[in-house]
Amino acid sequence: MAAAAEVLALNVEDLDLEHRRTPVRSKGSATEWVYWDSGTAHLLPRLLRLPDGSTRTHGPLFLSERRSVPARRPAAVDICPHTGRARLGYDRARVLLEKYAGLDLHQLRHSAATHLGEAEVPLQLIMGKTRRKNPRTAMRYVKPGAEAIAKVTEILAPRRRTH
Repeated sequence: MAAAAEVLALNVEDLDLEHRRTPVRSKGSATEWVYWDSGTAHLLPRLLRLPDGSTRTHGPLFLSERRSVPARRPAAVDICPHTGRARLGYDRARVLLEKYAGLDLHQLRHSAATHLGEAEVPLQLIMGKTRRKNPRTAMRYVKPGAEAIAKVTEILAPRRRTH
C-alpha cells in the first residue's frame, strides 16, 4: 500500500498492467513496487480511455476535472499531453473521496492494514504490504475486531467432554 501522495504521483507509462504493479518512489528515493487487485485492474483501462476511444499512453495517471488556467499552470510533467488536464493534487483527491465515497484519504491505508490483521495475515506480510520497516509501526494499524477476539477466546475455552 502506497501513500496517497505516491499514488497521485504515478504516470501512465510506469504502470505494468500485465503484472498489476507499478514502481513508486518512497522516502529516501528508494524504488518499491505497489501491486493492485483484480478490481483495480478492471477499472484502470476505463481511467486511461480517451473520449475518442483511444488510450492514454503517458502523462499523469490521475487527472483533475478541468484544464488548468494559465495563471496556475503546473509544470509540464504534471500536464496530460493527451487532454491538457493537470495532475490531480492531494487536497482535491481528499475532497472528492470525502464527497463521493464518504472516505478519508489518509485512513484508507490504515483501514486496509486493519482488514489484513483481522484476516489473520501474518505481521511480516502486513509490513511488506504497507511497506513498514518497523513491526511497531505496522502493529498500530492492526487492531483485532470483535470476531477475531471471539475466535481466540474459543481456542482458550476448555474442551467439552463427550460421553
